Amino acid sequence: MTQTLRFEKWQALGNDYLILERDALPFELTPGRVRMLCEAHFGLFADGVLLLSPPADPRHVADLRIFNPDGSEAELSGNGAREAILYLRTRGWTDADTFAINTAAGEIRPRITGPGTCVVDMGHASLTSVDFPGGAADGRGRVRAGGREWVFRHVSIGNPQCAIRVASLVELEDLDLPAIGPEIEGDAQFPNRTNVSWYTAFDGDEDPPERIRARIFERGVGETLSSGTGASGAAIAHLCESGAAAAGSVEVVLDGGELQVEVGEDLRVELTGWARPVFAGHISEDFEKELHETE
Repeated sequence: MTQTLRFEKWQALGNDYLILERDALPFELTPGRVRMLCEAHFGLFADGVLLLSPPADPRHVADLRIFNPDGSEAELSGNGAREAILYLRTRGWTDADTFAINTAAGEIRPRITGPGTCVVDMGHASLTSVDFPGGAADGRGRVRAGGREWVFRHVSIGNPQCAIRVASLVELEDLDLPAIGPEIEGDAQFPNRTNVSWYTAFDGDEDPPERIRARIFERGVGETLSSGTGASGAAIAHLCESGAAAAGSVEVVLDGGELQVEVGEDLRVELTGWARPVFAGHISEDFEKELHETE
């Protein structure tokens, strides 16, 4: 039997990706092929594709490209990055505990802390970026969606985040993200579209609260169980709203689980969490032929 394309599926807090190695691909990974691979029922059903390649820079273990299920390419994904990092370690690309990989958002540096956990240095966040060109220095803005106006804070953490604080857990859980998310994602203020997170502090926590609850609408994906960069954006926005310097440690509780976000005074972000494999396999000859025939 002919050996067809091998893949692994990994998940982190319910955020699942297909992992492919570029040198094993029998074709270029086009947007149409990404959509076919990620499609429910007709494909492999995933939140995106992680493509790993030998590094262009020898200081890196690998180059990582991240694709959304709609075929668009993301600059960075906190959950996807952890899945790729732990895959690289598991598959023997490196035996080091600390190393670097390259992404479209630049270099990120993980530290392996256990068989299925790592801390990722996500680099420096910013409250201003080309993804919100009309924004104020503090990232604050307003956007209309779902018949109301939302106050948000823009955070760039390798990709654009629009973090919106709501008053209570009840209000957060009642939000209809599929109804309001697309309007904000595609608002004209965000020329490259934006990810959106809604968050609130848990009742009874100290000031500033150390734990927040967040829900995520991801660019090119829709409502998702979790997002590492979304959690980071919400944590930074929360720390800014506390009235103190945007630095500290925040546990972000998402639909898929918890992530720990450490923010330095210079907005350097470290994201701690887990990732694990779900299954590995080969696509069928018929499906590979369909992929070949798709542009």
